[in-house]
Amino acid sequence: MKTLQQVKDELRQYNGKPIKIMEVCGTHTSSIFKNGIRSLISSKIQLISGPGCPVCVTSSSYIDKLVEYSMKEKHCVLTFGDMMKVKGSKLSLTGAKAAGGRVQILYSPLSAIQLAKDDENTKYIFAAVGFETTTPIYALMLEEIISNNIKNLKLLTSVKTIIPALQFICENEKNIDAFLSPGHVSVIIGSSAYMELAEKYQKPFVIAGFEGEHILAAVYEILSQLGRHQPEVKNLYVSAVSEEGNQKASALISRFFERTDDYWRGIGLIENSALRLREEFKEYDAGSSFEYREEHMPKGCRCTDVILGRISPEECPLFQTVCTPMDAIGPCMVSTEGACGIWYKNRERR
Repeated sequence: MKTLQQVKDELRQYNGKPIKIMEVCGTHTSSIFKNGIRSLISSKIQLISGPGCPVCVTSSSYIDKLVEYSMKEKHCVLTFGDMMKVKGSKLSLTGAKAAGGRVQILYSPLSAIQLAKDDENTKYIFAAVGFETTTPIYALMLEEIISNNIKNLKLLTSVKTIIPALQFICENEKNIDAFLSPGHVSVIIGSSAYMELAEKYQKPFVIAGFEGEHILAAVYEILSQLGRHQPEVKNLYVSAVSEEGNQKASALISRFFERTDDYWRGIGLIENSALRLREEFKEYDAGSSFEYREEHMPKGCRCTDVILGRISPEECPLFQTVCTPMDAIGPCMVSTEGACGIWYKNRERR
């Protein structure tokens, strides 16, 4: 068993083939900065962000639909704060609110239940955005809506699933050598969810916690696997992640949701990459299955390349000049989980 110091020494002294590791989760990206991980490892080990921010990959068509609802008489859009500044084709929800639309920020989806009960004359549209981590909460929310016979609260869903996105990257981005798998999502889907990807594409998928030593251990494990030419799934977060995942949460998701194709902003359509409400629950859907138009990032914005791990945020010409959290051009700068927002926040540490 290696000591932490031995692990750090070997990572710092690594002088082999350059390696690019994608940390999929924004929380890992933040922790890498917080713990100064890049200063502890060789420059030949590159840590690059991926598509692990649900707000960043939400299409502008979806934002436009929310804006449209906010402007309707006796309608109100309910959303998390991260969604407020993401721009659609014309307006963000912040812009819609300034133009007279009704938008309210919530900190818990279940708060929407009480709002709908208190004001039955308003039709509430909840922006259900996220990955597998938040989907069980939306399922619980639907249980409450049904049991309380609430008719004035519906969900507009943009719920993504991470495995199809990682498969897309493995198929199309050949320069990613390994993946630091998302910890929170892995709690729900389990370590076995990555098995097929690891075997098919011969890349390490290592699950880790969020402390500095957890991430160093994961990077060391990836280097060891690559050195042995034996890529596999390795769960280093056994205190929270099991092989089969949270089966109770998965069953709850399956009860209300089914898989569907979906559009990822900056990437395009990915098959079976999203969850939508099952047919028997369509009366609680605010029209999530609308046609998406082809869209592009704003001129000069390279969020697509950031999401796909082609570049780091600071390689985008707009980063930290005209694109900042106060006036974000691209979606990766808006969310607290977005790579550009995290890199901007930690600009002094860089």
